[in-house]
Amino acid sequence: MIDALAWIAVLPPLLATTILAIELGAAQMRCAALPSTRPAELTILIPAHDEEARIARTVQAARMAAPADAAILVVADNCSDATAGCARAAGAEVIERQDEAQRGKGHALGFARRHLRAAPPALVVVLDADCDVEGDGLSRLAGAAAALNRPVQSAYLFRPADHRGPLVAVSGFALLLRNLVRQRGLARIGAPALLTGSGMALPWRCFEAAPLDTGDLAEDLTMGIALAQLGMAPGFLPLVTTWSDPGGRVATLGQRTRWEQGFLRGAARHVPPLLLSGDWRQMWLALHLCVPPLALLGLLSAAALLASATLAAFGASTLPLLLLSLSLAAAAALVLLSWWRFGRGQVGPAQLLLAPAYMLWKLPIYLRAILAPERLWKRTPRD
Repeated sequence: MIDALAWIAVLPPLLATTILAIELGAAQMRCAALPSTRPAELTILIPAHDEEARIARTVQAARMAAPADAAILVVADNCSDATAGCARAAGAEVIERQDEAQRGKGHALGFARRHLRAAPPALVVVLDADCDVEGDGLSRLAGAAAALNRPVQSAYLFRPADHRGPLVAVSGFALLLRNLVRQRGLARIGAPALLTGSGMALPWRCFEAAPLDTGDLAEDLTMGIALAQLGMAPGFLPLVTTWSDPGGRVATLGQRTRWEQGFLRGAARHVPPLLLSGDWRQMWLALHLCVPPLALLGLLSAAALLASATLAAFGASTLPLLLLSLSLAAAAALVLLSWWRFGRGQVGPAQLLLAPAYMLWKLPIYLRAILAPERLWKRTPRD
């Protein structure tokens, strides 16, 4: 019985850290280049809620980065400021939506889809109002999606911002591990990419089939999984980066609360059907979703180590403790390698030492997920 308790304590984090280590290891290998072709018609779709301070800059940057004949459509969604007027002044087409009962990005995208159905473009690129795509990335992203006839996701990252403090920097590195490194791992393994909400290109057939018009906290996660199940698995283009500016500590914690609670709920909902799909690519995607956010994984692993060590002191087998320790060591080494290869510009070596403090900083997210879960979409405050 005591051996069984040790295995029960260790198995969930052991599975998660093993999956994480496999993906991080695969990410170190070269990803195959995606084909590219010029899309016939392209619409850049920018959902925006109270973004008057930023929307003109986003529209202008998109115009400079996109093909000359691309259309830019801004959805001014439940705005109480001058977002619509600023977007029009910057040269975008603007549609406005007011529906306080249905808030969130999914509803804004659904509203835009109904508008575009009158003359649908060949391709839609979704770009958040606080984001811009580096260099000629918009054209490259659209070209890859047009060639594959499937969605393609860029690497959606936070710009390094030392003035935000070390915990925000560590949060940016954690996002890089999820949105760049593990996405590279999925691509190298051959599994579908995850859509991450901004800097994603969808052929019209995929945009039409996507489940929009929801208040889901993780509408991008749900959209990518649904398209993979429909045979339109998203691809990943790691050399195109979509940048967003991080907020301060309070804003970052609020944003991660929405993202991570949405991820945990979405994973619980999607893992069973993906595992039962019979398609190994979807089954790996289910395993990917079994890895919780890294701060939560660290907390769970520490608790499992303590429990298994305590049980070993009372006579339980030490094998569960040994296997979990080896798995954690492998995952930690691969995280450091990933930092060396991809993340040194995001966070410094001294800041990495604050990883335990970062896990404790995020503990309220997981407590609120149990005691007071988020139900409604909330805009991240801007400076």
